[in-house]
Amino acid sequence: MKTYIVTGGCGFIGSCFIRGLINAGDVRVVNLDKLTYAGNPDNIPDRPEDRYELVRGCVTDGQLVRRTLERVQPDALIHFAAESHVDRSIDGPLTCDHANVTGTVTLLEQTRQWYRAASRRNDDFRFVHISTDEVYGSMGGDEQATEFSPYRPSSPYAASKASADMWVRAYHETYGLPTIIANATNNYGPFQFPEKLIPLMLLNAIESKPLPIYGDGKQVRDWLFVEDHCDAIVDLLARGRAGQKYNVGAGDCKTNLEVVHTICQIIDERLGRGDADSSLRLIRFVDDRPGHDRRYAIDTQKIQSEIGWSPRVSFADGIRRTVDWFLENKEWVRGGKSGDCARKRLGTLD
Repeated sequence: MKTYIVTGGCGFIGSCFIRGLINAGDVRVVNLDKLTYAGNPDNIPDRPEDRYELVRGCVTDGQLVRRTLERVQPDALIHFAAESHVDRSIDGPLTCDHANVTGTVTLLEQTRQWYRAASRRNDDFRFVHISTDEVYGSMGGDEQATEFSPYRPSSPYAASKASADMWVRAYHETYGLPTIIANATNNYGPFQFPEKLIPLMLLNAIESKPLPIYGDGKQVRDWLFVEDHCDAIVDLLARGRAGQKYNVGAGDCKTNLEVVHTICQIIDERLGRGDADSSLRLIRFVDDRPGHDRRYAIDTQKIQSEIGWSPRVSFADGIRRTVDWFLENKEWVRGGKSGDCARKRLGTLD
């Protein structure tokens, strides 16, 4: 049985990854999570005591990271933990930098010190860093970013992830730490914290609240169903080459306005709304945010040809599954909007 350390495993993508590992039945998971506003232990509803452990702490705590590595002796460390919301990074860039850059460097350094000890070395060990396509910046025309494209971040969040990527690469080149970087497109799906576009829009539509859309809503994003992303990470752990980076995307590019229109259509179908009370009437265009990239697009040929991964869930299917999940899980929505309910039950609310 392999043992993985997962950072930020109570967040949206990390919890999906852990649920998949637990369902597979042959992996032990140690989840290192600070339990900030978006970290909800209830994102992992079935937690077998013999194969799952939650360690509350921050990736910037070097001593905690080192003690956990020494105790657990992992076969891999998968690093999800991050401040991932662009709006929050604009309001608090230093908080974003501390979490995403200092946190990543702390993890790298403690892992390097643990890994270099001959008695603990595992040739199959991997440090997998989960990053974003936003590091490449806005793409013009039909341009797609490859793994060799220059970094052109526009937001504090993207800049912090770009910096973290460079640190991960440096630790491989300088110290030989076996790292892998995965640059993924916009994720969506069940359990997503309700401040992101898709859950915000669908929950507001359900409650007949305004649907605020930045600018003209024609910003283009590639939408990747979260389970497909997690499958890609599993495949990278099995077949990814140390020192490499891989773009992970669905090739399902849509404007934000298209996404919101699709959500409105599904909500209206599910709730039996007609033209007179259609959710489309709730759309409100608001001032665009600073540094808002117009179009993201990546080339995923490398992961498809080298690893054999490709997405299985279309946007048409994934968005319906997502809307239905939020409609059917009202209790999670009530607590998941802040994460406070779950943390109170665990006695971990600051």
